[in-house]
Amino acid sequence: MKKIVVNIQNFLFADSIAAAFKNSDYDIDVVRAETPNDIPELCQMYKPSVLVMEVTGYTPWLLCDRLLLRDEVKSICPNCKIALLVDSNTEKQAAKDIRDAKKNGIIDQFFYGSMTAEYLMDQIYAM
Repeated sequence: MKKIVVNIQNFLFADSIAAAFKNSDYDIDVVRAETPNDIPELCQMYKPSVLVMEVTGYTPWLLCDRLLLRDEVKSICPNCKIALLVDSNTEKQAAKDIRDAKKNGIIDQFFYGSMTAEYLMDQIYAM
C-alpha cells in the first residue's frame, strides 16, 4: 500500500482528503502530520510516495519553511514527491512563488485550495 503524508492546517479539508482516499479504489493510506515538526519523523517511519503541505502567509507554513522541510524530507526519502497546496485567492504572492518552484523543478506539483478533495486525490494518485 502506498502512503502519503499530509500537513494541512485546515483539519476539515485534511479529513476530507483522508476520507476520499479511504472510500476510493486507490490503495493509498493517508498519514496526517498534525504539525510541521512531525513531518520528518513521519516520513522516516512511513517512507511516503507523496508529501502534501499547505503554504500560508505565516510561519511555520511559509513557503521558505516548507522548502526547508522539503530538503529534509528529500534527504530521508529521496523518491518522495513534494506537492504544495495554497489558497491562490488570499495568498497571491505565495501562489506565484509556488508556480515558480514547480517550473524550476524544486517541487513536483502544486494545487490550489479551491479544488475538491476528489480532484486532489486523483492528482496525487497520478503522481
